[in-house]
Amino acid sequence: MTDTRERIAGLLLAAGGGRRLGGRPKALLTHRGRPLVEYAAGVLRAGGCGPVHVVLGARADEVRARAELGGCVVVENPDWAEGMGSSLRVGLESLTGTGARAALVSLVDQPGIGDAAVARVLGGYRDGNSLVSAAYDGVRGHPVLFGSAHWAGIAASATGDRGARAYLGAHEEAITLVECGDVAEPYDIDTEADLGHLE
Repeated sequence: MTDTRERIAGLLLAAGGGRRLGGRPKALLTHRGRPLVEYAAGVLRAGGCGPVHVVLGARADEVRARAELGGCVVVENPDWAEGMGSSLRVGLESLTGTGARAALVSLVDQPGIGDAAVARVLGGYRDGNSLVSAAYDGVRGHPVLFGSAHWAGIAASATGDRGARAYLGAHEEAITLVECGDVAEPYDIDTEADLGHLE
């Protein structure tokens, strides 16, 4: 299994500008003493992902300077303001030609989702056609694993802030749901009120 997992890349989307947080990029929020992007990248590694690719956007230079992302492949999305879809496209493109058989996608603003959930979703991988999603009380959430056979279709449909939602909706019957509600909490850090979730 180890060999297979080394071919599943972690893809962390961390480009947003934090509009509802007064323009503070979520990647730079502090969690457990370090920038949130650094924590989230560590979760992907601890959960068993091989290479970890991190997509930055807003204040990318500052994020690079403050966060320890050694061992990660850092890519920048110049169009980050267009929404998560553009970051997903940039991230998947960065994996093309790497030999990765799947991408496990996570969002920087969900620190309640730890390595246990990542490991469970990874465990649902079968081959390049796999579509696996964490579920919380049966409702699809993150992280989501996309086998490489799906990347082109996802990139073609990823627009605005919808990410892969349209593609997943069109392929609902092919998705393997993995319940993670007992090991993770899928809250988002979107507003000032949500900052209380950070430690």
